[in-house]
Amino acid sequence: MKKIPYGKQQITEADIQAMVSTLQSDFLTQGPKVAEFENNFADYVGAKYAVAVSNGTAALHLCALALEVNETSKVITTPITFAASANCIRYCGGEVVFADIDPNTCLLDVDKVRALLEASPKGTYAGIIPVDFAGYPVNLEAFRQLADEYDLWIVEDACHAPGGYFTDSKNVKQYCGNGAYADLSIFSFHPVKHIACGEGGMITTNDSVLYEKLCLLRTHGITKDPEQLEENHGGWYYEMQDLGYNYRIPDVLCALGVSQLKRAKENVEKRRAIAARYDQAFNNTPIQRILPSEGIGHAYHLYIIKVRERKELYYALRRKGIYAQIHYIPVHKMPYYKKRNNEKLPIAEAYYQQCISLPMYPNLTEEEQHFVIDAVKEFMTCEV
Repeated sequence: MKKIPYGKQQITEADIQAMVSTLQSDFLTQGPKVAEFENNFADYVGAKYAVAVSNGTAALHLCALALEVNETSKVITTPITFAASANCIRYCGGEVVFADIDPNTCLLDVDKVRALLEASPKGTYAGIIPVDFAGYPVNLEAFRQLADEYDLWIVEDACHAPGGYFTDSKNVKQYCGNGAYADLSIFSFHPVKHIACGEGGMITTNDSVLYEKLCLLRTHGITKDPEQLEENHGGWYYEMQDLGYNYRIPDVLCALGVSQLKRAKENVEKRRAIAARYDQAFNNTPIQRILPSEGIGHAYHLYIIKVRERKELYYALRRKGIYAQIHYIPVHKMPYYKKRNNEKLPIAEAYYQQCISLPMYPNLTEEEQHFVIDAVKEFMTCEV
């Protein structure tokens, strides 16, 4: 039986040759492919600066460090995300507070965030981490207005949404990670993501000060830049100016990223076409979907449906070789966070009881997709 996963990488001959070429070059790491990938990615999302790192979690951690998160910092994020969106704050000793989601978009609800802010003295919170969940872009303009009112920073977790956009109040398409409203944005290059490097991450920003901090913290807090050195003993000299980490990404993975980026726009359109076929197939059925509103360019990392018999459907699909997945177990219900906060977020918890992610990746064939659709419909018919 052929297995159909919920997501997977697409590796072409061009990708392979790009990696081989770098393997045969003088640099396996700390070479020119890193800068090339950074520059190309910044151009793709429309940001001034990009910093490539070892993975998306490292990107989040570096953002928290650059923003000087510490034991006094309280940060708001969504429970419907991967744990790293919250963990980056805990790495720095800060406190994570979860706000509930919007039932229509499943994104962090700006009104719920406002309620948290209004219930506390000004200055209680340091920042917000909204997540472009499943590829549905957060309206960062609304969050920016709120953040400015309360003097907060914003880190956009855009791991699911390179190529996605929302339309702001001036009717301008704001692409995820372009830095127009967020202080920092982060991306992941895990194999199931839009751009697959195996592992890898990227931080984008329009802030030159934050950019310089990120570059320093990525490499042990060490610099060789003559303009930044406090002393200079000669051409060999370097200084550790801060406590940083080894969060570098090697050239060989950046070579793969450069190659993958060349077809990123095409693959987003393929994902949208797959989503459109699912939408059409599930019209006039009991299946609930998360449909983007007007002006939203959904990037469709995931295609999520909601059904009452989620657990039964999950196993029924697996028996047919369809490996759907659940995204996500609410982070606030994880034992680590539950014992710290024990928050009750009814919309997120209700969402988790019904959600299931169907196969979604650019090289999913129409035949495979119809097989998935038929399997879902067959199950739903039997359950009625």
